[in-house]
Amino acid sequence: MTDNKLIASMAQIESKIFLIRGQKVMLDADLAELYGVETKRLNEQMRRNIERFPEDFMFRLSAEEKAEVVANCDHLARLKYSATLPYAFTEHGALMLGNVLKSDRAVEVSLMVVRTFVQLRQMLTSNVELSRKLAALEKNYDIKFRAVFDAIHELMAPSDPRKKRPIGFAPWEEK
Repeated sequence: MTDNKLIASMAQIESKIFLIRGQKVMLDADLAELYGVETKRLNEQMRRNIERFPEDFMFRLSAEEKAEVVANCDHLARLKYSATLPYAFTEHGALMLGNVLKSDRAVEVSLMVVRTFVQLRQMLTSNVELSRKLAALEKNYDIKFRAVFDAIHELMAPSDPRKKRPIGFAPWEEK
């Protein structure tokens, strides 16, 4: 597998990781697509091997959580009218799914999923480390650099999705 293909796949996987209930998870529909199986079959295999999926490996979304995820993610619009609530799998649950599916593709995809979760953890760790170094620098410099430090802090802060511009065409405003 080439590095370009791997990077694209990791970026694709990263876009399907959500923060729900304070945990980074992937939904059953996204995992089924990656593993090349139907969501129904993926959940069937999970239920057949339920002893391998404790509650820290997966959980079922509530109706409110499902509605929020569907509203925020266009690629999950197909879940909007689904009668069943989706399952959310943590990193360990996604890896265990690869084990119970027992296909070459499942093994390859589960390795990419784990690598993506590890990469996200490393980015988070480096961000924390960068914050510590920045705080130490702020103590050493006077008020002249306050604007620079404020700009850096703003760039490091996670963006608030409610502050984003709406997507779509909007006519230019006259000034």
